[in-house]
Amino acid sequence: MEKRVDTHSAALIRIGITGPECTGKSTLAAGLAAHYHTAYVPEYAREYIESLHRPYTYDDVVHIAERQVREEKVYARKANGILFYDTYLIITKVWFSVVYNRIPEWIDKVLKRNRIHLFLLCDTDIPWIPDKVRENGGEMREKLFRIYRQELEKYGFRYSVIHGKGDRRMQNAIRAVESELQRINRKP
Repeated sequence: MEKRVDTHSAALIRIGITGPECTGKSTLAAGLAAHYHTAYVPEYAREYIESLHRPYTYDDVVHIAERQVREEKVYARKANGILFYDTYLIITKVWFSVVYNRIPEWIDKVLKRNRIHLFLLCDTDIPWIPDKVRENGGEMREKLFRIYRQELEKYGFRYSVIHGKGDRRMQNAIRAVESELQRINRKP
């Protein structure tokens, strides 16, 4: 059953979706946006990396991060009370750290100003399927899951780990979002 978000305040509820490669982030973002009749910020990194005819560089990842932040403003105007993010700067920060061992200072500043109400951290309980842009299967995928969790906890972000395959994964995500909406609506 699809649902509209009934928010009495002008504040936009923001839900970030994060996790290692091939854990269903894009599927969840699109499905949750459809369920709640709203918009989501699509992942830009995949589109950009697929269009390159060379290996990506540090500057490419900076471009991706900057574009993702700009896209947020565009999709926030299209949102109906709630906005989902297919990835967020946590992923980009970890990407910088793992691949280049350095992170642009501005990313940490943006993360500290976080306006995300809840992160959905996608578990690795669905199979990793290689493609031309995925780099981190196997043990690295598990390591990245732990790193994302540590980053969320380091910043003190609220998060829920999303498990399950197929419809069960989507239903678990909807339950986490519903729980967050109830928490927000209980606030004085």
